[in-house]
Amino acid sequence: MDFKWLEDFLVLAETHSFSRSAELRGVTQSAFSRRIRALEEWLGTDLLSRDSYPVTLTPEGVLFRETAEETVRMIHARRAEFRDHARARGGEISFLSLHSLTVTFLPGWLMRLKAATGQMTSRVKPENFDRCIEALSEGGYDFFLTFAHPLVNIPLDPAGYPHLVVGHDSLVAVARPGWPQEWLSDGMPMLQYSRGSFLNKMARIALAQPGAPRVYVAHTDESSMAEAMKSMAVAGHGVVWLPRRMVEAEIAAGRLEIVAPELPMEIRLYRNAARGRGITGRVWQAARDLGEGYAKTE
Repeated sequence: MDFKWLEDFLVLAETHSFSRSAELRGVTQSAFSRRIRALEEWLGTDLLSRDSYPVTLTPEGVLFRETAEETVRMIHARRAEFRDHARARGGEISFLSLHSLTVTFLPGWLMRLKAATGQMTSRVKPENFDRCIEALSEGGYDFFLTFAHPLVNIPLDPAGYPHLVVGHDSLVAVARPGWPQEWLSDGMPMLQYSRGSFLNKMARIALAQPGAPRVYVAHTDESSMAEAMKSMAVAGHGVVWLPRRMVEAEIAAGRLEIVAPELPMEIRLYRNAARGRGITGRVWQAARDLGEGYAKTE
């Protein structure tokens, strides 16, 4: 039995929707459905009534929900305790980060952070936005590195999860140079992120800006991996909105060109205030100092 099946089931029990639950868990709907079915087969009973929409829990599902909630809570609490002990012994700091930031921003920033704080070990988990929010709220990580924009809600209580602005980037619409002129009249084929992803929300805001091109969806990447979308754009499949840091080299080399106004974004570091041990405080202060220095050089 896979532990993540329990978490899958609890999300589904909350949303009553396979499609929404799959989005929140960062998997395709077919993969999510297979995992729920595998859990039912392992238990030997149906947990869901699939004859109605939205889906409902069977009597067995209602009983098992209580068991699953308690099991998940206890395991996460014990894991957090173990990790706190390990961090206290070895000075480990744990980060959650959007996938694209682990490629473009985090490596250099983390080197400067370690130089400022002294000896420490680090652990980074790249994830999609919703999973990062969930994992930070569960208490297993110290920090969360994310893009931010005033029109995108970040559902974290400022009292429990304060943030610093540690950098800036922008979302740029790029396509391979020499794209067909009929794109001007017919619309540009757009490479789209999955519906619930953070970059998809940002791209929708960018599309509403004056000067944005007329587009139609030509391809959807369910994994919402920005690196994969960049490769599709370089190959000539269409236009895609990407963090500028990720495509600066391609723009400079002439492999991609900007085709729409840029959308400014902050890079924020969120902290789980409940994990306020000594080393996290030093890292937070170093991140604050680095962020202020960054702002002065902008």
